[in-house]
Amino acid sequence: MRLAYLDCFAGIAGDMFLGALLGAGVPLQILQAATAALGLNAHLEIETVDRSGISATKVHVLEGGHLAETIPSAHTHSHEHPHHHDHKHGRSLSEIRSLIQTANLDAAIKALAIETFELLGNAEAKIHNIPIDRIHFHEVGAVDSIVDIVAASAGIHHLQIDAWHASPINVGGGTVECAHGTFPVPAPATADLLLGLPTYSAHLQQELVTPTGAALLRALHPSFGPQPLMRVSAIGYGAGTGNPKGFPDALRLILGKEEADTHEQHDTVTVLETALDDLSPQLIAYVAEKALAAGAFDVMLTPVLMKKGRPGTLLTILCNPADSPTFEQLLLTETSTLGLRIRQDRRLCLDRRHVSVETPFGPIRIKLGLQSGEVRNAAPEFEDCRAAAAQHNVPLKQVQQAAIAAYMNQHA
Repeated sequence: MRLAYLDCFAGIAGDMFLGALLGAGVPLQILQAATAALGLNAHLEIETVDRSGISATKVHVLEGGHLAETIPSAHTHSHEHPHHHDHKHGRSLSEIRSLIQTANLDAAIKALAIETFELLGNAEAKIHNIPIDRIHFHEVGAVDSIVDIVAASAGIHHLQIDAWHASPINVGGGTVECAHGTFPVPAPATADLLLGLPTYSAHLQQELVTPTGAALLRALHPSFGPQPLMRVSAIGYGAGTGNPKGFPDALRLILGKEEADTHEQHDTVTVLETALDDLSPQLIAYVAEKALAAGAFDVMLTPVLMKKGRPGTLLTILCNPADSPTFEQLLLTETSTLGLRIRQDRRLCLDRRHVSVETPFGPIRIKLGLQSGEVRNAAPEFEDCRAAAAQHNVPLKQVQQAAIAAYMNQHA
């Protein structure tokens, strides 16, 4: 499995993402071709820069031979010389969507770029309290930001990553000049895009995360936390516009392949629970199903005896820590609870893989749980057994027993 890890210790922006992609080995022609396909008379200029002693790749978008307009809340990190953006350059979401859809690009590239702009549009519409179709992108509707998103989408598609991961995100501090005035960092659209993601503020009093960078990150749907166990094959540093003394203004992209752990697998899981004694069992079952559909690791319903002798149900959800806000809102919205208990638990997980065995009822998959390469548990996949039992009109337990016997004979 190919993995990618975005180390956002200095935030993330569109130009930084492009630089990191190039530094990690994405061919420049991939990004240039995507830029040219937009028909905006733009191209990329690349330079190698120093960021606190680290060699990083800086990407400039040129429009008609000149540097495309750079806007503070679009993707520049330095606010010593603020720029002011004329609203006449604003583009609507429909205009940008049409521009991307008519470009000669792979369908997957178009889909990712459009999803990114729709995330931006939803954030802007929410902030300004107007329909998304009336949104005109002033900061991110300029040529440089359109190129950032589309070229980044092309680079992401080229890598063919199976799973994206990211660190918690440093948003910086201070204030930022936007089209509508001066705002605290992160800017309103950025703050909305970062809802539910792990963020912090450290080191610098300047904008480190831009709407473009936040939307690209959100569109990747990464898992957040420390770098996963991987055999690293490439590392790229994408330079930001700022170059503060003693702090590397860069985004680090690490590529590699998943490495099987020979040790016990420990990780952290968020546990949310609430006890309910005034809610219909039908609604409780509905909430459980909805939580599983939203990506919960597991949902448990436990009968409990509550105050005044009332029978109730303890509803427990296990989830990825980054997804906790989603399930908090689910429980507060869909149930009658007035509060939740939330904690972080450390869990030990066996490695998992499947093998297939031949039985008189056809092939059945066996799910294995391994620790340090040794099998600790082996169980036939229930759905395989159920389908075989129905097909051959035999008891389900007979198929399960046959599958276990076949596995034991193969590994005797």
